[in-house]
Formats: sequence, C-alpha cells, structure tokens
Amino acid sequence: MDHKPDQKVVTRFAPSPTGFLHIGGVRTALFAYLYARKHNGTFILRIEDTDKSREVAGSIAHIQESLKWLGISWDFGPDNPGKFNSCLQSDRLDIYKKYAEKLIEKGLAYPDPYTEEETEAFRQDAINSKKPFLYRNHRPTTEGKWDGTKPLRFKVPKIKRYEWYDQVRGTLSAGEEMLDDFILIKTDGYPTYNFAHIVDDLEMGVTHVMRGQEFISSQPKFLSLYDALEIPYPIFATLPPIMGTDGKKKLSKRDGAKDLLEYRDEGYLPETMRNFLALIGWNPGGDRELFSTEELIANFSLEKIQKSGGAFNEEKLRWMNKEYLRLQNSDFLKNYLSDSLPDKLKSLPQYNDDKLNKLITVVFERVHNKSEIKESAEAGEFDFAFVKPEFETNLMKYKNDQSVKDALVRLQMASELLAEADFSSAESIKKSLWGYAEEVGKGELLWPLRTALSGKERSPDPFVIAYVIGREETLSRIKTACDKIAP
Repeated sequence: MDHKPDQKVVTRFAPSPTGFLHIGGVRTALFAYLYARKHNGTFILRIEDTDKSREVAGSIAHIQESLKWLGISWDFGPDNPGKFNSCLQSDRLDIYKKYAEKLIEKGLAYPDPYTEEETEAFRQDAINSKKPFLYRNHRPTTEGKWDGTKPLRFKVPKIKRYEWYDQVRGTLSAGEEMLDDFILIKTDGYPTYNFAHIVDDLEMGVTHVMRGQEFISSQPKFLSLYDALEIPYPIFATLPPIMGTDGKKKLSKRDGAKDLLEYRDEGYLPETMRNFLALIGWNPGGDRELFSTEELIANFSLEKIQKSGGAFNEEKLRWMNKEYLRLQNSDFLKNYLSDSLPDKLKSLPQYNDDKLNKLITVVFERVHNKSEIKESAEAGEFDFAFVKPEFETNLMKYKNDQSVKDALVRLQMASELLAEADFSSAESIKKSLWGYAEEVGKGELLWPLRTALSGKERSPDPFVIAYVIGREETLSRIKTACDKIAP
C-alpha cells in the first residue's frame, strides 16, 4: 500500500532556479502531479532558491511557464502560496532558523569553528591515511554560541546502519560511513538543501517524496535528521533515470538534453510530451501507448514505476506527435501550418487560406512537427502551392521518351480530362486521369504532368498538386508547359 486509506496525499516538485527545466525534472513533476491528482490530493510547486550563487535570473518564471504549457497545475506555488505564505525558500528563512534552534537546544547542532584551510588539512590527512574524510571525526570539544558568522552543522545523534523502504526500489540500506555532520545553515543565512527540504516537507505536510536515484546515497543523512527532529518519514519513491537514446548513459544537459520549451517551439504538442514522458520509466501494462491526461491519472501508480532507466527515444516522440496531430481539427492544423511557414513563402503571389487548408493533406501525411515543416518549406517543397513554377523544358522529358516533345500530346489530353474532372479531392482527380494513364503508361503521363505543375524533380503526386492549386491554376500551368514544349 503506497499510502494509508485515510491519508491526504500531498506531493511536491521542488526545482532550483538555476536555468532551464531539464527533462528529468519535468518527468519528476509529472509523476508527482499524476499521483496527487489520482488520489484527489495536493500538488505543490516549491522553489528551492537557497544557493544564490547559482541562481539564473528569470528561471522561476521559466519553470512556471514550462509546467503550465505541459498542463501541470499546482495547488500552491510561487504565484499562489496560500497558507504557506511563500513557496520560495528564500522567503522562509525564519522557519529554518526555528528548527535550527530546536536542534541546538537538543545538543544536535553546533557552529563550525574551522577555517577552510583547517578543513582542507583534515581532508588531506584522511587521503594520506587512505581513509574516508568524515567531519564528525573532528567535532570540536567545546561548542560556542551560534551567531550566524559560522556555518551551523548538524551533529549526527547516532552512528548506525540505516534501512528504509522505497516504493520503487524496495528495502534499501546504507552503512554508517554515509553519515556525517553536514551543514544546516550557511554563513549567508541560507539553509542547505539537506536541511531545508526536510523542514519544508514537514511544514507543508508532504506525504510522498519522489526524486531521482542520485539522492539515494544521501538518504541516511536525511533519515538521521528526521530522527533528530522526531518527525515521521514520508513515503519515498526513487524514480528511474532517463537515459539517452542508446540507453547506456543518463540524459544530461551536457549530452544535448533540451529545454522543455524548445520542444514546444519545435511544434510538439503538450499532450504529446505528457504522454511521452509518462511512459519513460512507468509501464501501465499492455501494448497501448496513447493516453489522455485523464487516463494517465486514472492508471498511474507507484507500483508500476520501473527500477531501471528508460530511454529518451526521439523517434518515438516524433511518431507520437504525428499521432496527436492526426487527432486535431482542421482549424488547429491550419494555424499550426501557418505558424510553421516562413514569411517569404507567405508573401508568394498565390498564398491564401483556401490553398493553405488544402495543403494540410499534403503536409501532415509525412511531417511530425513544426521544425520539419519549416525545413521542407525552406527547401521549396511547398512553393508549388503558391507560385507558378519556373523550370527548364527538358525537366518534363520522361526517361522512355525520345524528346520532351513526346509529352505534348499526353499533357494536352490530360488538360481536356481535367477540364471536366471533379476537383473535390485528390482521389477524384486521380480517377479522371487513371484510365488514360494506364493506356499510355503511368510514368509517361504522370512525370511530365507532375513537373509541369510543380516545376521540380521531386514533389507530391500530380493529383495532390492539382487538388491544392485548383482547376483554373492546374489548367493554366499545363498550358504554360505545353507552350514551353511547342512555342
């Protein structure tokens, strides 16, 4: 059981404002959000901004924008702290000081009397002795009063082997070598992560702590502090790492992991990213891969989180985005396409909404996102829709013809057939020409017709082109092509 039946579930996502929101962090936020919503609980966005040297301006707003785009809403956060007064750790210094004083009263915290040089000498002695450096081996024999000019250190009350239960990893344990006297509050007045997150989780009633496996080694320190403060442990769930495409190395910023909003700008839909990230390290069972947010919430459970890492497969992400694009209505796709096209294409003489709507059929059969549309547009693949083509006459010569003049009669016949054709779809246009194409040879007709309409060696088939540009423009381009052949 991952929580008591009468327990109000409270989860949190607590990023540091040190830059863009990494994919691993986003997945942690998503899992915590899904679990809270599954159990009608509370989801908190808390900003851990106590390391001012690493803080990047604008990061807090960026984190909120990223989560909002993904569809992750919080009950309490920087913009609506509610009963917590603030969800920024930098605003909660008095709270940490209160708990620090409790530890001092218990004899479980002391001001660090050593200079950096003295601490480094202790560390070097341990290296020379081939022993691990443990600060607790150098506790001062007398402890002065803490006035904030020195770091305040936690005095580990009991050196023992710790064992704890993790909802994903099962029973875990670590020896006493993982316990040490760590800093609670720095000389700048700000608490360390090791101290602040435990105080905040207690004050905010957090019941479930979800985080990455890099924190496992620090868990004994955390547990010793829980014990010192005489507070019950929350439920722990260690999430598996997100691996690179090859599945061998953890995905990191250094290896090219992108800001979440870069995926937005590339045209990935928020429902795509939610679905995709949810399935990295969580397996609902079965072969199904597309889930609405409501279905993700209904199916989510800690028991189905995998221990091993899951690969960030960009090909799967592209496929999934294409599947979600298929579900969108024509107005959405028209705006999506228009936003993706460069201004120089929009300035072409025949650019209009009717052709844009018809071009949807061509574009969304093969592209997966806005970036691919932009690349295709920059390469001129959609020019045929909005401008009369210019090309060398010999481009219309089919490989089996003696000369380009052999195509003239076929193009003229195609023009006659298309003058009477049903232009309501590419398929109806195809029906009007197909019998003649089989009579004279498919390539013999379709090659010169396609190049006459597009002006390119590679383009969509002529039926699609004719549908997009319409009857009048189709007949006009065929006439121009025929005039090129027989001026």
